[in-house]
Amino acid sequence: MSLIEALRANFTLLVGLAGVLGLLVGSFLNVVALRLPRMMEAEWKREARLILELPEEDPPPLRITLSQPPSCCTSCGARIRPWHNLPLLGWLWLRGRCADCRAPISPQYPLVELASGVLSAACAWHFGWGPQLAAGLVLSWTLLVLTVIDFRDQLLPDAITLPLLWVGLCLACFGVFTTPPMAIAGAVFGYLSLWLIYHGYRLLTGKEGMGHGDFKLLAALGAWFGATSLPMIILLSSLVGSVIGISLILFRGRDRNIPISFGPYLAGAGWLTLIWGDALRGLSHP
Repeated sequence: MSLIEALRANFTLLVGLAGVLGLLVGSFLNVVALRLPRMMEAEWKREARLILELPEEDPPPLRITLSQPPSCCTSCGARIRPWHNLPLLGWLWLRGRCADCRAPISPQYPLVELASGVLSAACAWHFGWGPQLAAGLVLSWTLLVLTVIDFRDQLLPDAITLPLLWVGLCLACFGVFTTPPMAIAGAVFGYLSLWLIYHGYRLLTGKEGMGHGDFKLLAALGAWFGATSLPMIILLSSLVGSVIGISLILFRGRDRNIPISFGPYLAGAGWLTLIWGDALRGLSHP
């Protein structure tokens, strides 16, 4: 029996392997979440120097990619050994501290890996073997890395949101989650809805209420799930964002003028739509 046949026949094996795959991918998502904003910042600085006709920096800054330089401790610079880089297990083995300098290692690493594993296993449990599982895994991992980046840097990179939108439109051509007309309408109305809210708020208050990346993320979710999913996605993300924002102001004394990232709440609502889309659409259209 081939592996594919085994996965189709053994539901428990499928869920378990999806969880393990999610742990492995979660390790890479940590790299993307930490390095992509730095790569973008370096590119912005390079372009700014070209526009302003400034000389190159001396010495030139270290070039960062998703693969280089190798993973190392942010405190002492020691290279992380391969067995210490095992998803979740490496952090537990080291008890959350660098093997060389004993500096604390951020709990973000195991939390993202664990979240990726749980979300992946949940997708396998819900969809079983098939194209929806493959698409659901890609969407789950993408929404997770966007959540981490937006929490850390208040940024939703075009390098992630725009390909996500196009993948959603392509999937609609095969009827994976919705039809092409609904996907196109979802992308258009998803973008325009937040664009109108943004400009209306700016005209009334003179302030920018959200970033343009939020428009593109909602457009991508509209492309994945169709226009009928948008009311519940907006409602869920706005409700959760409002509750968390008010809680931070009341219980942690957060300055109400400090912006709160909206992308993670859109991402969370999008994942809930992935798993319970039909039920949520029924709630939004009684």
